[in-house]
Parts: sequence; structure tokens; C-alpha cells
Amino acid sequence: MLVCSTYKSPFSYRAYRQPVAIGQVYTSIRLPWPSGNPTSRLSASKPELRPCNVRDNLAPIANTRQTPLGTRRDRTLHLEVCPTLLKNLPNLLMNKAISDLSAHTPMMQQYWKLKNQHLDQLMFYRMGDFYEIFYEDAKKAAKLLDITLTARGQSAGQSIPMCGIPYHAAEGYLAKLVKLGESVVICEQIGDPATSKGPVDRQVVRIITPGTISDEALLDERRDNLIAAVLGDERLFGLAVLDITSGNFSVLEIKGWENLLAELERINPVELLIPDDWPQGLPAEKRRGSRRRAPWDFERDSAHKSLCQQFATQDLKGFGCEMLTLAIGAAGCLLSYAKETQRTALPHLRSLRHERLDDTVILDGASRRNLELDTNLSGGRDNTLQSVMDRCQTAMGTRLLTRWLNRPLRDLTILQARQTSITCFLERYRFENLQPQLKEIGDIERILARIGLRNARPRDLARLRDALSALPELQQAMSELEAPHLQQLARTASTYPELADLLQRAVIDNPPAVIRDGGVLKTGYDAELDELQSLSENAGQFLIDLEAREKARTGLANLKVGYNRVHGYFIELPSKQAEQAPADYIRRQTLKGAERFITPELKEFEDKALSAKSRALAREKMLYEALLEDLIGHLAPLQDTAAALAELDVLSNLAERALNLDLNCPRFVTEPCMRIEQGRHPVVEQVLSTPFVANDLALDDNTRMLVITGPNMGGKSTYMRQTALIVLLAHIGSFVPAAQCELSLVDRIFTRIGSSDDLAGGRSTFMVEMSETANILHNATDRSLVLMDEVGRGTSTFDGLSLAWAAAECLAQLRAYTLFATHYFELTVLPESEPLVSNVHLNATEHNERIVFLHRVLPGPASQSYGLAVAQLAGVPGKVITRAKEHLQRLETTSLPHEQPRAKPGKAAAPMQSDLFASLPHPVLDELSKVKVDDLTPRQALDLLYTLQTRL
Repeated sequence: MLVCSTYKSPFSYRAYRQPVAIGQVYTSIRLPWPSGNPTSRLSASKPELRPCNVRDNLAPIANTRQTPLGTRRDRTLHLEVCPTLLKNLPNLLMNKAISDLSAHTPMMQQYWKLKNQHLDQLMFYRMGDFYEIFYEDAKKAAKLLDITLTARGQSAGQSIPMCGIPYHAAEGYLAKLVKLGESVVICEQIGDPATSKGPVDRQVVRIITPGTISDEALLDERRDNLIAAVLGDERLFGLAVLDITSGNFSVLEIKGWENLLAELERINPVELLIPDDWPQGLPAEKRRGSRRRAPWDFERDSAHKSLCQQFATQDLKGFGCEMLTLAIGAAGCLLSYAKETQRTALPHLRSLRHERLDDTVILDGASRRNLELDTNLSGGRDNTLQSVMDRCQTAMGTRLLTRWLNRPLRDLTILQARQTSITCFLERYRFENLQPQLKEIGDIERILARIGLRNARPRDLARLRDALSALPELQQAMSELEAPHLQQLARTASTYPELADLLQRAVIDNPPAVIRDGGVLKTGYDAELDELQSLSENAGQFLIDLEAREKARTGLANLKVGYNRVHGYFIELPSKQAEQAPADYIRRQTLKGAERFITPELKEFEDKALSAKSRALAREKMLYEALLEDLIGHLAPLQDTAAALAELDVLSNLAERALNLDLNCPRFVTEPCMRIEQGRHPVVEQVLSTPFVANDLALDDNTRMLVITGPNMGGKSTYMRQTALIVLLAHIGSFVPAAQCELSLVDRIFTRIGSSDDLAGGRSTFMVEMSETANILHNATDRSLVLMDEVGRGTSTFDGLSLAWAAAECLAQLRAYTLFATHYFELTVLPESEPLVSNVHLNATEHNERIVFLHRVLPGPASQSYGLAVAQLAGVPGKVITRAKEHLQRLETTSLPHEQPRAKPGKAAAPMQSDLFASLPHPVLDELSKVKVDDLTPRQALDLLYTLQTRL
């Protein structure tokens, strides 16, 4: 056996292989440092092995760590068990299942030779009409899939745990496993059982992982299915992102953990590849779907070479990526992983896009969750911004819109081109003519990816045929669009009459789901296939026709043509007429009372007919694969067409939304400002049964912060969120829910709205709130939009007020566009010390002892909070409300009535609110307040003091 290790040098990662004993797991291996070049092979070194007390049959894959260098003889390399080994221990502890293959049956020997290469993945092992699953895989699969666990005979003296699923029903089971985050190795029979001596040859044909699936049944058509790889340290990270179902491949380099985690929240990959030598417990490792890969998979030089080979270029300068280091290493790892799992070329991966954070409006994970862009706070899709804005006609359009919503842009040229396109669609309601035609296109983006992966199904080709046939009419509709960007998209979405004709001739109108049983290609597409199918399907008619011809030729009325499984096809004559058989009749069998013959014509038919069905199926599969190869030759322009059609779908969708939701075009300006007239919340407006109350907002160089006060349920959070959503929609090029909107470009959108405990992370609600606040205060700029709601809750009154006050002052000094909602009325004095701060409030009124929310934003601070009225509205028992009113009256009348000092400009004002506990009445204070000090003698005063002291 071999143990693989890595030597972490300042220059590169190198792989070493060193023989070790079988039957032990090594917690560490101490190797003498080789003489000479430290990157030389270690084969001459005799290792000192330190086994742990675990029986095993594989040496672990390990990581190398260099010790500090002392004298030459003390220099050593220590190898430690890698993290991926730990989760594989159940497979490794199988009674020498791998080390002693001779104890197994030939079938299980074949199984273990394949399974040994995929210990951390479930293996579906094809046996006839079933995929069988063995050993620990079987126990795990039976539990996950809720299928029966049984046993299959014995191997190496022990019963083999086993479960199985029918191969034709595998998709449903695979979908369930993928949703659970499992990876599955598909091992198929590649040999012919009829000719195999011993077990049929098998090999791994595909590895299905959550991030590399492409089957339509396993994917959510409305979401990108992304896999990412990350490399770096705490200062700089390289991130690569791949969507194997579309061919989109991008890289970027990011500074700092906060930005990396925010980007991971944005792309939300289902798999994340990280180096095996990364320390345990890093934030990225905690994500679901994280997988460790060997460090040399991230090596920059080999990654650069493999990427250039993939794109058929000499370098990566054309993609703007040549100078990147960490990101190229991550991209190389992704490409290697994709090839490893797909076991085929990846012609649909044609380019690498270099993304930059500076080009986008950055939203961290908390902001995305709070704004409910495409997922609501319960994890669903209802009542999200996307659910309101998405009326796209194609699935690829829906996915593109989701990408736009999660990646707002700061490129004014692109944004204005989109605005112009939407305006063009709205003229004479042009989008209404285009949308029905777009619906005929379907999801050709993913169909083309499956063609590139060579696993496209017959119905994929039928849908592509229909889409290509619909393109000429769509082109005619697009020719009327004058907007320059739409004209460019129309030119890109060209027509393909030759391919449409090819698919029309090749594929039947309603093909079966799979090519496995044939019946996909049309009659007339291939003469040889037609002949084979005719032989297979019309053998009976041929025999009838042959019999009639032979009777006519020979004049023998009793001649019969027949077939049996032993002797095949024959011509039968009664014994009395056998002597009259023509010379070309060759005797095949003698029966009592009859003779059987065969002719050269019948022999030729027999040779063809007996193998016609299998040959027809083989021929059809070969032609189908050739058809895929023809389409792969046109993959590049077809993918460009798909991308153009997806964008046309999104833009026409935004035009339809603008008309039906009463959205208007925002205007970008260079001077810093954010002015919204009659702004509305696009989601809340759709779910309300009553008219939505629109409100204005005005922020500019003279006012950078609004302190928002008012009752709970008054609409403070809605007002803040609608502002963020209006700004975000403007930055994807969409029209916005406002009568008018004028704004400058923003660089970030921050929200600190609502919190909950992070139990898994061991953080309280207040800790989560403070972490989000810290992130905002560290990263906000004078071009950021910041929403702060109820900062300071969850701690004592003075602590919370002080933190909220200081945070507000900091944001005011940063000059960030800030909406600061609070119930601390003491903060309404901020405008006296911070000239860029103004007060607004949401008004309410009480009628018949019940509160009525007016939801109107008005200048100035609120007069009261209406907390008890809201509690009554929520159903708090009446006796509790009554008692609360008594407490409130006592607290208000006994609070210390000190006049609060006015703050000088530039200095913070002193808090107005006294400590609640210090404000409670005390009997000593009541009695002391009644004493007439001028009427007391010194002796009486002293006695009174002693008395009062004893009562404290």
C-alpha cells in the first residue's frame, strides 16, 4: 500500500509516496528529512511509524507539516491523518476487505477494486436490472432512502449487507440523495454478459455530486446549481465559481473573511471545495457541502496549464485573469473536479469571466436575508422580491433575473442600456408580442450544457428542435426594436436553419424519455437503420411474402415457410414433394413425413433478422451520439444565442412588471443624493388587501441620516426596507415602485433589521445584533445605504441607549445614507449635535382607546410610542394592560425631572432617560419629601436621619 503526503514548501506542493505496512491507521508518521534538495523523493528514507490502536487495511492520505529546523539530523517531516480520513473509517474497517482480496468472490473483488477509489461516496453497482449497494454504503443508503436492507451471501467469511434499486427508477432515488448532500458513484456494466468469462466488465462512468449534476430531474429549474472553490489565507482569497449546467465559469479575488463570506452567501454554492491543508474550524468549512481536496489540486501552474488547454489559448490574458494567482488555483481545482465527476470532455466550458467586487453593490448575508430577495425568512419563496418581479417566460430567464437581484451593478452604462431597453419594450406594448414566442424557446441553456456533457436525452433534442424552429419568427419580432442593446441581443440570437432541419429530419415528434430502448430517430434518417428496423419489425410479413413467391416459383402448393428457435428459418415440403425441390434448396432437417430446406435468400434474411433488433438499437445509439457530436460543433454560437434570449426574457419581463405594477424609471445623477417620491414596498403592496400608503424620502449632502421614531407596527421597518429595495431595483436596471426616483450610485447596502439567536454558533440575539452592527461600522462608506432598526435591544437600558447613540454618531460622521429606526426617544436630539441628521416619524392616532396606524412619514420626532395600545391589539389580557398603565403612570410621575443639558455642536448630548430601577418610588423618599426642614431643631434633624437610615 501507499501513503500519500504533501510537503508544504514556500514554492509549491509536491506529492510523495512511501510504502507502509498494511493493517494500521497511522496517527503520525515521522520521516527523516532527505539529504540535499528537500523536494527530493523520500523513497530512500525508512519511516518511523506510530500506529494507533485501530485495525485498518489502508494507509491514510495525510497532510505534511514542516517542523522548525534545528540541526540537520533533527530536521523531520510529520504527517498527520487528514480530516477526510475520519469520515471514511467505517469503510476502512471492513475486516481486511481491501487488503486481502483473494478471500472474496471474483464479483466482490471487482467491486472492491472500484470502491477502493471512492471510499467517501456511495456506489451504485450495476448488476442486471438493478443497482446494488453493499457494505456500509448499503446501511447508509437503506436509512436515507427508506429501502430494505438485506444480505447477499457471504464474502471473506461474512454476510454482505446489501440493498438495491431498479435501474429504471434510479433518478428518483438519486434526486433524494443529492438533496441530502450525498455523492453517488455510478458503476455500469460495459461488457457483454453473453461473451464474458467471469464477472462482466464494469467501470465508473459518472460521479453524481450536488454541484455537478446536470439531469433535468435532479435540478431546480429556477435556481443556479453552483459549485465553488476557494483558496487563500485571512488576507486574500481566490474564489472560482462554476455552473456546469450552463457553462458559466467565473473567478474573483477577495480581501478579508467578511467579503468572502458575503460572496459565498450571494452565490450560495451547493458544494464548496477547500484545500485539505486548511486548518479545521474555518468559517468556510462550516458550510454545508464543503469538501476537502488535495492541496496540489490548487497548484497555480498546473491550474493555469489545464485552463489554457480547456479554452485552447496560450494564456489567460484574453479573459483578464493572467495576473491572478489564488483565483486561478481555485479555478483549476474546479475544472479538475468537474472532469473527474463527468468522465468526459467539457466543451461547453468556453471562457472564464473575471468578476470584481468594485463593479457591484455589495450585500452581506444578513442584508440578503433581511431584504428577502429570493428566499423569505422562513426559507420559502413566497412573498419575496423575486416572486413579485418574476414573470419570465423561460427558466433560464428566471435564473438570470435571480442573478441580477443578487448582484446589483454599479456600471452606469449597463444600467442605462437596460432602462432604455425596458422603455423600448413598453412603447406600443411590444413585450406582449415577444413573450409568447419566448415561451416556445424553453430552457435551451441547460439543454446545450447536457449536449456538451453528452448526456442529453431525446426530449432535450426535441425541445431544442422546437426552439430553433421558433427562432425565425422571434427574429422578425425583434427586428422592430430600436434600442441599441436590444438590437445587439437580436444579432446575437441568430437563426440556425441547418440545425433545425437536421433535428426535424432526425428526431420523431414525441420521442421517448431515454435512448436506451431506441425508437427516437425518424424513418428515412438513415437507410441502414431503416432496413434493420424493418427486418426486426416486419419479419412475419417477409416470411408470408417469401412463401407466396416460392409457391409461385416452384408450383408446390403445400410449401410452408417457418421458424423455430433450434434450427432458425426454414422452407418445409412434404416428403412426397421433396424430390421436386429446386436446386438452390439446401436440406436442413429431415422429419417424419417432411423435409426442411433453406435457400441463400432465406439464409441471408436469417442472418440479418436474428440480430436485427440488437443491431438496430446499436446503430440508433451510434447515430444519436453522432448527432450530439454535430450539435457540439455548433455549441459556441448556440450558447451565445441562449444567453441573449435569456436577457431578452428578463428585459421584457421587467417591462411587463413596470406596466402592471406601476413602476417608473429612476434617474441616476452624479451628485450624492437619494430622493424618492411616493415610494412603495413592492412585496407588501401585493399582499395587502388595503391600499398601500406611499411615502417620500430625501437624503443628500445636507441630510445623510433620518432618525425614525413611531409606534411598533407603524411601518418603520417597511419604510426602510422599501427604500433598500427601490435602490436595489434601480441598480439592476429595473424601473422602481415610486412616482419619481433620483439617486447616485451606492457601493453597499447594509441592513440591521431583526435578529434571532445563533444557537449553533453559540451567539445570543444581542451578540448577533452587535456583530452585524460592527460589520456595518467597519465597512460603511459615504456611498453606502445603511438600515438600522432598533439597535441596542437585548441589554440594559443605559447600555442599549449608549450603543445606539454612539453607532448613530459614527454613521453620521461616516456620511453614509442612513435610516435609523429607534424607540429610544433620547436619540431625537441628535440633530442638535449632528447637522446631517434629521428626525421623521410614522404617525398613529388613538380612537375609542384603540390605536389606528396611519403609516404616513412626517417630519419631526414621534410624540409617544403607543406600546400599550399595540400590546392590547396583540391580545395581551386586559388585566395586564390595566396593570401596565398603572406602572407606566407611576414611572412617568416619579422619574427624576432633571432638565437635560443641550449638547454643543459636534458633541454628543447627555442621555435623557434615567435608569428604570432608579426611578422606582421608595417610602423613605416619600417621607423625606414631606419634612419641613426649617421647622426642625438640630437634635430633631439628627434623630430623623438615624430613623431614616434604619429604614433604608
